Amino acid sequence: MPNWLKSRHALITGGGTGIGSSCATHLNAGGAKVTVVGRRQDKLDFISSITNGTGIACDVTDRGQIGSAFDEARAANGPIEILVVNAGIGDSAPFGRTTRDAWDKIIATNLTSAFDCAQAALEDLTGQDNSRMVFVASVAGLKGAPYAAPYAASKHGMVGLMRSLAEEFAKSSMTVNAVCPSFVDTPMVDETIARISRVSKRDESQSRQAIEAMNKHGRLVHPDAVATMILTLCLPQSRDVNGAAIPIDGGTTA
Repeated sequence: MPNWLKSRHALITGGGTGIGSSCATHLNAGGAKVTVVGRRQDKLDFISSITNGTGIACDVTDRGQIGSAFDEARAANGPIEILVVNAGIGDSAPFGRTTRDAWDKIIATNLTSAFDCAQAALEDLTGQDNSRMVFVASVAGLKGAPYAAPYAASKHGMVGLMRSLAEEFAKSSMTVNAVCPSFVDTPMVDETIARISRVSKRDESQSRQAIEAMNKHGRLVHPDAVATMILTLCLPQSRDVNGAAIPIDGGTTA
């Protein structure tokens, strides 16, 4: 593909697996220098080896670690010009049995870390031409999600954060957008399927089919579909797309 992102520094949180790793390879194919940030150094090292990039272990619920990781990324690859906020976790339980600890953990990982990462990269992003901030939200950020109130709340908050930043910085050279996939074929969804199997006593094949059926087109979204949209948002030609929350869900929210 054309080298539209040549030498631009893209930092991706949750970059070791799933959507994050697919995003890393796609942005690198477009010419970007890639930093992937996440909890598991072995996964980060693998993605870095195939993108000739940088992998930095970081707990995104720790603001101090975020600051250190972003500084290390700058030292390796220069100012951050593209930020993809992807790190996240999920859980499911009836609301009445959802614990405060579960709520706090999901909000900290999915929403507060998004705030912290956006602030940590803001000076870089607002100082560059055609800079990009992309949040990986969810269709759960556009509608309700039974048995997943903390997750839906965190993703609604992320979409609200994105829209607020898009308006605040509309006259800058930075755009701020979100992608909102439905169930994606990732390790996080594998964990959801395993959890459903344990609770429902169904085998994992039946549980997978139940999750697939929740997507209107009857299959899990491929991570590359999400990564391709993120790549598109990061291109110079996408400078007029700002404040968008783009569903990637096979028509589920149509």
